[in-house]
Amino acid sequence: MKYAKDNYFGKSQTARGKKTKTASRTARRVYALDAETQRCGRGAEKQTKVSACGDATDGFLKVSFLPVLQQVKTVQANEESAKMQDDFYSSLERLAGHYGIMPMATRHLGFPYNTAVAFWDLQEKLKKSVSNFFELRVLQGAEQTYLTSEEKCNTGTTLYYIPIQPIYQMLKDPNHKKNAHLLLSVCAYLYHIAEIPYYREQGSYVYWLYEMHREWTEQDEDREENERYIGEFDRAEFIGDSIQQKIFSLMNLSFFEKRLNAFKCRDAFDKVCLDIARKAFALFADYPNENIFRNAPMNYADEDEETESERIGMEKYISFICDTKGWLYESLEESINSEFNEYGTMDEPTIVKCFDANELTGNSLDFESRLFALLDDMCALLYNYKKQRK
Repeated sequence: MKYAKDNYFGKSQTARGKKTKTASRTARRVYALDAETQRCGRGAEKQTKVSACGDATDGFLKVSFLPVLQQVKTVQANEESAKMQDDFYSSLERLAGHYGIMPMATRHLGFPYNTAVAFWDLQEKLKKSVSNFFELRVLQGAEQTYLTSEEKCNTGTTLYYIPIQPIYQMLKDPNHKKNAHLLLSVCAYLYHIAEIPYYREQGSYVYWLYEMHREWTEQDEDREENERYIGEFDRAEFIGDSIQQKIFSLMNLSFFEKRLNAFKCRDAFDKVCLDIARKAFALFADYPNENIFRNAPMNYADEDEETESERIGMEKYISFICDTKGWLYESLEESINSEFNEYGTMDEPTIVKCFDANELTGNSLDFESRLFALLDDMCALLYNYKKQRK
């Protein structure tokens, strides 16, 4: 990404880490937290890539490599193998029809090699044709064998933190006041409908970060710059409360289309603002009641505390924030890297489709994919606002 800044995980030298218990929702143009798309590491060493989800309790069979002929000891009768093949190929037909792919002819190869080759072929074609494809599985239940596909938005270990200070600055600039009003409508959509967490809401993860760092700063009375640093917290709170009051008003949503139609482009910056607003309004029109957490991984309340503490919830890497530059943000960022370094995996929007005898629901990740792209563009625009000002 053109404007992303890499933040490599490692042992923090100055940040005082603290485990998060439970955070309500929490969204800069996107700043990568680690190299490429690897998950968070532990300590200074890079973490081993996280494997796919665990085995299903009803007998999970996964083939993710070019298969070779093997003897299957679990099939004890010709009737059982015939039933398994029939179920498998019926499920395969439903899956191929859903995704619009043409499977390889394999049934004539003989069991179990035919199903293994068919599985491998499907997996390779899904990787190429389905943008959010993550994993293909075969589930063998008590009465039926069927395929499932898992689709997942790859957020790329990225912080989707939207800085609102640039919008506050635009409101003070006569040349960009209309840009600010247009972007306030976008923010109102993100706040009210997409439910992006806001850093001045007490339950949010980023609110907790600000409060924790303010407390540390106030306790460090020996530092000469302390008064200036505390002033940065005061400014972040003032700007945050000011912009929150504006986007809290639903009038920004009511005037969204009117502002969009009346906006006139004078330069490249105006065009980018208009393009972002159009994308947001189209998303609002297509998904008027959907929020970013609708396909978040299921609640892990039933898991033990240790397992739950190893996950990075979506509310932690998606949020509004005051600014993504300067001493204050760098201090927050250091703590985020230090904390996330201790987690095992990152939650991302995920759906699982079962191609059994039941009717398949029409759920997809189209909304999430478009929303993350919108957040990416929005954060990039705001992060570079000072560079674009004349």
